[in-house]
Amino acid sequence: MATRLRLTRHGSKKKPFYWLVVANSTASRDGDFIEKLGTYNPLLSKDNAERIKFNKERIAYWLSVGATPSERSEKLFELNGIELPKKIQAIRNKKKKLHKDLAEKALAEKSKQDEAKTDLEEVTSKDTEGKEDINSSEK
Repeated sequence: MATRLRLTRHGSKKKPFYWLVVANSTASRDGDFIEKLGTYNPLLSKDNAERIKFNKERIAYWLSVGATPSERSEKLFELNGIELPKKIQAIRNKKKKLHKDLAEKALAEKSKQDEAKTDLEEVTSKDTEGKEDINSSEK
């Protein structure tokens, strides 16, 4: 069974409050979970101690047995000073590098398309200039 460390939303409309839980990866966002590991209240100020409250020992245990954290929970771990295992860090670094490479490739492709579009516009503008001169001389 693949487990994930992720946030489940609680609270009322426009007043979010999250629990950090360990859940089966196939369970719904707010569905069944195995264990509650802490809370996160984004409405509190960033320097408030009650904003992020995690059980660091249990988080370390679940990470050690192979649970994978969601991206948002990883960011909260960084803010709370929780180290990720090297294996997870290596996977995340590979993903970041892949995304960066894909973004650079897409940017290069877009610049090629823009160059081709400007070349096409130049050619068509030259063609239309010549036709306008011919048409004006016929009148």
